[in-house]
Amino acid sequence: MNSVDSEIKAASRTENSGRDFQRRRPVPMSLLTGAQMALEALAVGGAGFLSLLIVFREFTPFNLDLYVPSIIVGAAIYVLISDLTGSYEASGQFSLIEAWRRTTRAWMMTAFLVIALGFVLKVSEEFSRLWAGSWFVTGFISVMTARAATTLWSNRLRRHGVFDQRVAIYGASEQGQKLGRYIQGHDKLVISIVGFYDERGGERAPAEVGGVPMRGRLTELVADIRAGEIDQVIVALPWAAEGRLQEVVGHLALTPVRIRLAPDLVNFAFSHRPVMLLGEVPVLTLFDRPISGANFVVKWLEDKLLATAILALIWPLLLLVAILIKLDSPGPVFFRQPREGYNNRSFRVWKFRSMRVEHCESDGITQAQRGDPRITRLGAILRRTSIDELPQFFNVLTGEMSIVGPRPHAPSTRAGDKLFTEVVSSYAARHRVKPGITGWAQVNGWRGETDTEEKLLRRLEHDLYYIENWSPMFDLYIVLRTISLVLFDRKAF
Repeated sequence: MNSVDSEIKAASRTENSGRDFQRRRPVPMSLLTGAQMALEALAVGGAGFLSLLIVFREFTPFNLDLYVPSIIVGAAIYVLISDLTGSYEASGQFSLIEAWRRTTRAWMMTAFLVIALGFVLKVSEEFSRLWAGSWFVTGFISVMTARAATTLWSNRLRRHGVFDQRVAIYGASEQGQKLGRYIQGHDKLVISIVGFYDERGGERAPAEVGGVPMRGRLTELVADIRAGEIDQVIVALPWAAEGRLQEVVGHLALTPVRIRLAPDLVNFAFSHRPVMLLGEVPVLTLFDRPISGANFVVKWLEDKLLATAILALIWPLLLLVAILIKLDSPGPVFFRQPREGYNNRSFRVWKFRSMRVEHCESDGITQAQRGDPRITRLGAILRRTSIDELPQFFNVLTGEMSIVGPRPHAPSTRAGDKLFTEVVSSYAARHRVKPGITGWAQVNGWRGETDTEEKLLRRLEHDLYYIENWSPMFDLYIVLRTISLVLFDRKAF
């Protein structure tokens, strides 16, 4: 350790001639945030005064005494709400669409809060409603214009590297190289890699990594930090090398820069997954329980209320179909078949019988094909119009199914000559939510017979997309698309 310390001290005294560094320090993002806050506060205030001129034609001591405090309070509330709702976060600084979305949300909340304050304080009657409406419109235009201006301006500065943190990566192995490629592939990051550092020398160390030069060892890294050429160091060493990590960090901890630890190699495979604190230990969330918490309650209410309402409307149709089935062919009205549902649990799905009773299979199922001789005359109509699926609303009421979700399949169903689970090992991932009467795969054309592996893969792809992107509006969209397909699509059989 003493020899390393002496090398660092010696290196820090040497000149950095021949080293091509960006000597200008980055402009802090906090200055951009402060400029946005000030500009938008002025925009809100200016809109308030402009509205005074529009409504009253002039400024008078009376309207100034009454309206100026309100304008100041409104501007302050807007900036506070914008800050609290994330309008000034880095993720929205360089995207105009995202910036406008957040600005709109903050302005709407501001307007609502100002109106509520007026009623609570019992002063709303003192203000002109025409002025309030004018301020709402001109204020919205003003803050949107101000945010557009700062976003475009900040993007121009970012392209010139004004905000870029000068980052050094210690470790040029595969882990460090992956980190470098990740940073270089994300143009929204305000990071500039000034160089790689590694203890390997000679032929063992590459001259450059992804166009970024190799700058030297730990001694040179500390010297460059002392010279004010680096703002942040990311240590990219294997986490298993605990002793080496502690030694490197121990030397870097004596320097006035931010030090970060790069993810281990396995973490790059899950780089898009969120990190949370388990006590004081950061853990990576690989998969969360889908549709949980408040979303679970919303989904449950959606299923129960809609299923009850739909059954109340269609019960005459169900009764009529039941009578027609008895008249068309001998056998029961309903056909109950085992299917795989939530968490791979088996349940029996309700359907109107559409096949002759001697061909109704509960195991070793062969999927129906176009012109299938097993289907009755009435069954062909029921299947083409999807009326045979209507009894599954009873499965929704009993909690075995949802209205929207991946369609349930029988365990013995095959794609070609292979079971579904033999075609793709992740097939069971679609059972992380309840199966549905309709689904995202069905409204995109992946319905009916799954006779090839390609059809199964496309259906699974759409089912997993639905699970990852669920929302009540997504469900509503799928329901509307389903109604359209039932009325106009003739591909079912």
